[in-house]
Amino acid sequence: MASEYARIYARAAEDPGTAGDEGEENWATLFKEWLPPTYHIQTKGRLIGHDGSISPQVDLLVLKPSYPRKLQEKKVWLAAGVAAAFECKTTVTAGHVKAAVNRCVQFKKLYQQRAGSPQKELRSPLIFGLLAHSHSWKGERSDPLGNIDSALKKSETAAPHPRFELDLVCVADLATFNRSYITSYDASWKSDQQSNLEAAFGGPRGPMTSMMNSALNAGGQPSDFRPIGALIGLLTQRLAWEDPHIRDIADYFRLANLWGNGQGLLRPWPLSVYSDEVRKQIEGGRRTNGVSWDEWSVGEM
Repeated sequence: MASEYARIYARAAEDPGTAGDEGEENWATLFKEWLPPTYHIQTKGRLIGHDGSISPQVDLLVLKPSYPRKLQEKKVWLAAGVAAAFECKTTVTAGHVKAAVNRCVQFKKLYQQRAGSPQKELRSPLIFGLLAHSHSWKGERSDPLGNIDSALKKSETAAPHPRFELDLVCVADLATFNRSYITSYDASWKSDQQSNLEAAFGGPRGPMTSMMNSALNAGGQPSDFRPIGALIGLLTQRLAWEDPHIRDIADYFRLANLWGNGQGLLRPWPLSVYSDEVRKQIEGGRRTNGVSWDEWSVGEM
C-alpha cells in the first residue's frame, strides 16, 4: 500500500481523478483478497432504501453473499444487500474525517432501527468507514493521530444515536480506528466520575461507545502490527455479527490479536437510546460478560 501511495501521489497533481480511482481499486483489491470470498466487492454507486430514498455516491462497497447476481450489474445498490460502505482518500485531512462522520449519518438513515438486544440496537446493520493511504500531517512536530482523534471528537455530535456513528477509519501508514461498544456500564465503576456518568445515563448505568485507535508506533504495540491487518480483522469481526458463517475466521483473527493494542475515550449515552423492552432488562441487571457473540455481553467478544 505504501508503494502504491507513492506512485498515486506522484501523479495526483496532473490527474487527480485517475489517482483517486486507482486508490479505490487498491482497497477493492485488498478486500477481494482478504475478506471471505462469498462477499462481493464493488466500486462506486449509491444506496437505495426500501422507501426509494437515495444516498450520496460512495467509493467502495461490500455486498452481502445474498445480493442478487443480476442486480450487481447496476450502480444503485439495494441498501438491505450492502454490508459495508467506505469513503476512500489518497491523503486524509481533518475535513475528510468530518465529512465522513456526516455522510455516515446520511447512509445509515436508509436503514430501519432494530430492536431486541443491546447489540442490535446500538449498531446499524451497515458498516461505514473511511480509508486512506496516508495523511496530510507530515511535519516534524505534527500529531496525525491526535489530529484525527480531535476531528472525530469535534464532529461526534452529528450522530444523534450510537447506530449512526462512524465505524472504521484506516490510514494505512498510521493507524486503524474502530468503534467499540459497552452495552451496560455502571457509573460506580468510575467513582471520581460517578455523578457525571449518572447524569449522562439518566440512572446508575448505561451504554458507552468509543473510537479506539490502534497505531503503528503506540507503546507496547506488537512488532508485527499493521493498520491494514487490523482493518481486515476488525471488518471481518463486524461482518460476523450479522453473518454467523464467518465467525470461525473472525475468532481466529481476534485470538491472533490482528488489531493489536488500542486506546480511546469513552462516550456515555443515555439509557433511553434503547427500546423500552431492552432498557427495562438493562435496568434489571441483565447482561453477560466474556461470552463470545452474545448480544447481551457487556463488551465485544
